[in-house]
Amino acid sequence: MPQDSTYKYQVPQGDTVSHHSGKKASPAAIDTALAGIPSAAPLKNVQVQLTPEQQLSHELGNWFFGALFLILLVTLFFPRLFKRLKLLFYSRRAKAVYDDRQPDYHALLLQYLPYYRNLAADQQTRFLQRTVVFMTSKQFEYVEIAPEERMPLLISATAVQLTFGLEHYLMEHFEKIYVLHHDYHYGLNSVPFQGHVAHDGIYLSWSNFLKAYDDYHDGDNVGLHEMAHALAYVNFNVSEGRDDGFHDRFIRFSSTGRKVFDKMQDELSGGFLGSYAASRYEEFWAVCVENFFERPTSFKIQLPELYEAMCLLLNQDTLKAGVILNPIENA
Repeated sequence: MPQDSTYKYQVPQGDTVSHHSGKKASPAAIDTALAGIPSAAPLKNVQVQLTPEQQLSHELGNWFFGALFLILLVTLFFPRLFKRLKLLFYSRRAKAVYDDRQPDYHALLLQYLPYYRNLAADQQTRFLQRTVVFMTSKQFEYVEIAPEERMPLLISATAVQLTFGLEHYLMEHFEKIYVLHHDYHYGLNSVPFQGHVAHDGIYLSWSNFLKAYDDYHDGDNVGLHEMAHALAYVNFNVSEGRDDGFHDRFIRFSSTGRKVFDKMQDELSGGFLGSYAASRYEEFWAVCVENFFERPTSFKIQLPELYEAMCLLLNQDTLKAGVILNPIENA
């Protein structure tokens, strides 16, 4: 661990005792000094009477530490139960927001998200409910840009679009989402970023995010792209937010995906998915997500086996009525 400050105790050794001057007294001198101090009689049957306020504080303290201990036990030994409890907490907190803002949020999603417009009415309800839960479980940080009500809603909806067929969709590891105005520089990279995912959060350029929905059929969508990276991150780099079904199916997806990716690299051409998808397998996955939602018909014609693998992985197919392929336990 790099240069952490540590403070160590110096344990006294031998029969010497240091006093404030720094000089050391001999054992004989200590015995002489202590001889003049009378022994205290032992206390028997002493009962401490607490005031009502002290008693209440004591009981509240016991309840508090008991609750912390219970949460720790559930977290360590019953992770699936802990996930359900957190989802219940987020859902209850989001209910008030949903009940108050549902008509306005519904109108915004109809305006911006083609995916949402194509859902049946009951699915739109489920989608919006999930979106509000996702939104209220995150902390949005606005960097050199004034916040707008539509920002957290639309960004959350993009995440829910990707995970609509999954049981666990909150990506709990990511507590913060950073919204920036335009392209930005990150680290030592000379090329500006439109978005990226790091351990501390998800970063998105708002101008590029909106631009992606102005042209929803070009296979270029920074919101979907970064949420694809975030979804892979929580399933393969950390444990919080993992969806076991997605995790296991991704391994099977790669049996098809790796073949396509390797062929793209051998031919030095990206083909339908473009050259950026051939740069790294992580980017190949994110570009697949963009094209799966924005150009599904062309994707299915050009790369039918890969498209089918994407459908099975995400448990949805926008080219089919109903979108969701198999029922979800946590709808």
